[in-house]
Amino acid sequence: METGTKGFREITVTEDMAASKSGMGLPPVLSTPALIGFMETTCYESIMSELEEGQATVGAKVDVTHMAATPIGMKVRIETELLEVKGSKLVFKVEAFDEVEKAGQGTHVRFIIDKQGFNDNLEKKKK
Repeated sequence: METGTKGFREITVTEDMAASKSGMGLPPVLSTPALIGFMETTCYESIMSELEEGQATVGAKVDVTHMAATPIGMKVRIETELLEVKGSKLVFKVEAFDEVEKAGQGTHVRFIIDKQGFNDNLEKKKK
């Protein structure tokens, strides 16, 4: 896996993604959790083809600033770039742009895992 790998995704904000769905009286704009979820997914998808059989990645850290509100119906473009590969640790730059301005930016850390070993550890933890 090499640094510089980029990811891209475009979404249109829907009611299901809106902060107003929380029931807390928030406005009908893209929620921060939804934005972060799209950033994480875009990072994962950008390096999926580089993983070996039986591997996956899991998110470990998110440091994102949600800078601008994006209303329902507006498009958002997510851009990611793999900045660092250190063993199983992957560090990404993440950015989001709506149709008017930059909506978010930050970093996201993922770790490459062996799926079987990860699942075995989960089963041990359950016991």
